[in-house]
Amino acid sequence: MENEIFQLKYALDTFYFLVCGAFVMWMAAGFSMLEAGLVRSKNTTEILTKNVALYAISCTMYMIVGYAIMYPDLGSALLAGITADGVTGAEEPATYAPSADFFFQVVFVATAMSIVSGAVAERMKLWSFLAFAIVLTGFIYPMEGSWTWGGNAVFGMYTLGDLGFSDFAGSGIVHMAGASAALAGVLLLGARKGKYGANGSINAIPGANLPMATLGTFILWMGWFGFNGGSVLATASVESANSVAVVFMNTNAAAAGGLIAALIVAQIKFGKADLTMALNGALAGLVAITAEPSTPTALQATLIGGAGGILVVFSILALDKLKIDDPVGAISVHGVVGLLGLMVVPLTNDASSFSGQLIGALTIFGWVFITSFIVWYILKMVIGIRVSEEDEYEGVDLSECGMEAYPEFTNK
Repeated sequence: MENEIFQLKYALDTFYFLVCGAFVMWMAAGFSMLEAGLVRSKNTTEILTKNVALYAISCTMYMIVGYAIMYPDLGSALLAGITADGVTGAEEPATYAPSADFFFQVVFVATAMSIVSGAVAERMKLWSFLAFAIVLTGFIYPMEGSWTWGGNAVFGMYTLGDLGFSDFAGSGIVHMAGASAALAGVLLLGARKGKYGANGSINAIPGANLPMATLGTFILWMGWFGFNGGSVLATASVESANSVAVVFMNTNAAAAGGLIAALIVAQIKFGKADLTMALNGALAGLVAITAEPSTPTALQATLIGGAGGILVVFSILALDKLKIDDPVGAISVHGVVGLLGLMVVPLTNDASSFSGQLIGALTIFGWVFITSFIVWYILKMVIGIRVSEEDEYEGVDLSECGMEAYPEFTNK
């Protein structure tokens, strides 16, 4: 009887893990639609190609080397085809299949790389971007993940968990890491032509398809239930099922709070209900709650999301003043608000500390930003990372992909 109960629990937890992983995989479609909606029509095909290709590269590189770096025992077992009992030993068998854990983890890697895609949109060479994706997903992210979720000591000195660092589903480990890599690339890449005037003016470059951007936001919102809910890692017990329900509730509440707050701030700042700010507000709320969605009340989650929604509006404006050109607001949504998400964890989770959260944030940002900057710089020197001024003017769809997303609407 006991063995039958274990098998049922194993099956349910594995199935739940896989379904949540599929939800997170669907976030790749959300990023694709969001970014395609927020860039100009002449750059749509290229941004979609980047998103499809980065997902495939992420899955392959994480399978070959990344998973083994992040989780040495599990990674070696996965490549060797060892079963759950072979990984954990007969005394304490795993409650879900190791291959399910890999699948769940690999879609997180792809999420981190997707964040980079939007920030460097409309002026980066496709193959330079994909070359960077190989390094980020195969080495940079797994190393940082090994110090956090992997529980390994940072450079052999200390573990972040022992210092009071906690990041439930990845506000820092995934989102701030992706934004850090994006920031390094944007600084070396430079702004799009015409974005900033010689007199210090900031020129808006509207996206081509706001319905598509809105659809992308809703897809991401839905996928986030798998992102945060799956991070409970189980559902086949009363305790874990209750935790999953709380995480789903708080994830949704934070997104709603972020959207409402951003919309109100936009109305006050601009005198208009800015849709793009509202969409980024929802995503900011989701990023903010991701570090700890299991311990706040629903009202606290709404307020945390609201704080993210307010912060993202001012962050986007501040980066523009600094002439850091981010077409989709990815650095603000995932980086600045990711840091906020980490720093509010101790307010509801006394197992963490503000000092531990700060040290963890600095470790993640320092590692990812510095290593990414080095890789971007090497790519810039060797093959270049920016398309020509003529190609940028004509649109990277034709120069990088040889086709247009909307050929029937092109003036000949």
